[in-house]
Formats: sequence, C-alpha cells, structure tokens
Amino acid sequence: MARPTHYKRIVLNKRPIADIEHDTFRTEVHPLSELKPGPGQALVQCTWLSLDPAMRGYLRDARSYLPPVQINEVMRAMGLGVVVDVGSGSKFAVGDHVSGPWGMAEFAVVKDKALDKIIVTPGVQPLDFLGTLGTSGLTAYFGLKKIGLLQPNETLVVSGAAGSVGTVACQLGKARGAKVYAIAGSDEKCRWLEKELGVDKAFNYKSKTFHKDFKDVGYLDVYFDNVGGDMLDFMLTRLKKDARIVLCGAISDYNAVKPTGLKSYMNLISQRAKLQGFIVTDYASEKPAAIEEMSKALISGALKRKFHIVEGGIEQAPIALPMLFSGGNTGKLVVKVSEEPEITSRAKL
Repeated sequence: MARPTHYKRIVLNKRPIADIEHDTFRTEVHPLSELKPGPGQALVQCTWLSLDPAMRGYLRDARSYLPPVQINEVMRAMGLGVVVDVGSGSKFAVGDHVSGPWGMAEFAVVKDKALDKIIVTPGVQPLDFLGTLGTSGLTAYFGLKKIGLLQPNETLVVSGAAGSVGTVACQLGKARGAKVYAIAGSDEKCRWLEKELGVDKAFNYKSKTFHKDFKDVGYLDVYFDNVGGDMLDFMLTRLKKDARIVLCGAISDYNAVKPTGLKSYMNLISQRAKLQGFIVTDYASEKPAAIEEMSKALISGALKRKFHIVEGGIEQAPIALPMLFSGGNTGKLVVKVSEEPEITSRAKL
C-alpha cells in the first residue's frame, strides 16, 4: 500500500468550559513531505491512539504536572506506531514498533527520548502497551503498591472500576489477597466485574439504594479513587483507622465548571487516614520491572484485559473522547488509526 501524500492531525480549536463540544477540536491536513526527522529523531506512523480521562485536564489553561495543550497545538495523547524514517544518529530503525506521546496525528516526528521500543513476547499483544503494560496498568500498579500499600486480607474499594485503570486495580487487589469491592455505573458492568474479574462484589452507584447497600461492606482499608466528587466524599465516611486513599483521578469533576468540594474530610483526622495523589511518571525508574511483572501475569492469565475499540481512523478520536465521562466504555478505550505499514526499504520520504 502506497504511503499517503498528506496526513491528518487533530488540534485544539477552543477550550471547553464544561463538556467537550463539537468545536473543541478541528482536523488539519498537511503534506507528509513536511515531516523530516532530524538528528536523534524518528518519523512514526500512528496505528493506535489511547484515550484517557487525564486528557480533559490537558485542555484546562491551568498549572498541572504537564503544561496545558495550547490553542492550535496537536492534542496530547499516547499512541502506538511504527517507525517509517529516522534521522541521523537515531537509536531506532525503520520498522521498529514504538509507543509515545506524539498526540492525535497520523504521522509525527518524535525525539528518540520520547519513544519506547515495544518488544512483543508470546502471550502479550501490542495493544497491551496502551493498556495493562501502558500508563493505565502502571497507574494501577504503582497506585496500589506505593500509595495504597495494600496488604493481604485488607478491604479495597475501587471506583471507576470498569475503566482502564480500575479493571487492573481490581485484579491486582485480588492477586494481593484483599477483599475487593468495585463501583461502576451499570448493572452490566457490575456483572462483568464479578463474573470475569472476580471482585467480591460490585455496586452500581446509580442504584437508588447504593449508599445503603454499600454500608454492608463495612469500613475500608484502601480506597482507589478514580472519580472524586460526591463518591470521594462518601468514602471518607467509610474509613478504617489508618486507611489510605489513592487519589488517582476525579472523572466526575473533570467537566465541572466548579468541582465538588469535600465535606467529610475531618474523618481523615479522626481515623488517622492518608489521602495522597500521584502521577505514574513519579516511578519511571521502576517501570521496566513493573512491566516484566505485569507481562508474566498477562501471559499466565492471572491478569485479564478488555479493550473498547473505536474504528474509523483518527477523526474518531475527539468524537470518542467524551465516552470516558459518560460511562460509555468498559475497559481500555482505544482508537484504531491505521493498519500497520508495510516496510520495504529505508527510502526517504
């Protein structure tokens, strides 16, 4: 299949005030010939894009762990792709499979240091490097290990349990020997969490009796929080002494003009509990060992994966992104951007 003469990229057109809207992004078409890798750079053709709740935060013009995406800039996103050209001195070769944060673009020139070469071993899928072996899975891994300090026989509660991070957190909790209670947004998701992932019980937070039903769990040792807002406030009333709250995300508030405040925070004092945020890149030096451990669990079947795949190319990415905030996905949300390119030579573009 001949290489295209032009490529598409999705740029930030307008900052949303609340929900992502139809004019938040726009598609641009550029000549592929303008992309020339320089020294220590590679030209990558994107095959898959990851969609993650954190992307809503990148749209805010506010201080965070990464600078906000600027108007007219390519929307930030993690992707999988194949190297199709390299600059002088690049450590990559044409045909290498890589992952990296090049954003919503069909092709991109990327610095070597921003790319990770993917080695797919038997029992592992390339897509795993956007899921269990990527940012989502590693977030669950380090969140439980470093912040949650989860121990056998403790009680773990996971909100957003049917999402990409939550599904892994639930399974890691069970593997650790904890009692795991999951919270999701539909009866179908709850059945899947119980039957497929083996959580001790899953609760539909949309149920009229949710708060009453959840109190049957008793009190919790670790709360892995993906949603924030009212759910976090409720969980602050369900803490054991020395409980740990892993503050991973706040998906219920990402689109809010004014996030929900906490009213039950004084329970942190009375129960000597800890609430701590973290970013997965805090543990970059431990990433290789974590990937090796998680890979073994995937290969053995101890860890299960689930992908919600959106077909149709890169222009589906901004359309699918709001699904993360409406509960429209189960498992890791990804967009198929292209088929893998046929690499026949190192010919320059």
